[in-house]
Formats: sequence, structure tokens, C-alpha cells
Amino acid sequence: MKILLWCDDLINRVRLESAWKTAGATVLKKNSTEVPDLVVVDLQARNACEHIAQLRQKHAQAGIIAFGPHFDAEAFEAAKAAGATEIAAQGSIVERVMRRLRE
Repeated sequence: MKILLWCDDLINRVRLESAWKTAGATVLKKNSTEVPDLVVVDLQARNACEHIAQLRQKHAQAGIIAFGPHFDAEAFEAAKAAGATEIAAQGSIVERVMRRLRE
């Protein structure tokens, strides 16, 4: 599975990439020309909802999971409106993607 991770926080990015690569996924860079199977967006990234909308348009078939550090109904609704197919808490994002890798 090819995952495009949109996360500005270096600590979170390294943690997520490491877990998913260990499980056999390929984590693409933001500027990659490859088509991802899944896009994961950190809602704390700058202009996260704008990126979700752009990524939805560019990768119409890919699932998009948006995650945030805590429950924020307004941010989650905005992410869904922008094109996210799923929402997750930061603490569960690793396992949420791991389930998809096992499917």
C-alpha cells in the first residue's frame, strides 16, 4: 500500500512513517508523482482542509483519513466537508492505518 502522509510535525511524521514502513507500506513524499492508495492528513498542518480538498481532487479514488490531537467537532466537520473519508484521533491513527494494511 502506498500512503501519502501530510504532516508538518516531524516527531509525529517519523513515528507514523516508521510504524507503517515496518508493516510493509510505502510512505510517499508530499511531492511524489506516484498515486497513493491512502492519504493521511494531520489537521494541525498548515491549511489542512485546503490540502484535503486539493488531494481529493487530485486523488479521487484514494481514501483520505484526517486526524487531530483531540476531539474537535468543528475541525472534523471541516475535514469531512473538504473531502476526508474518515476522521481519527491522533492516538488511534497508527492502528487505523494498520487495519487497512492487514485487509
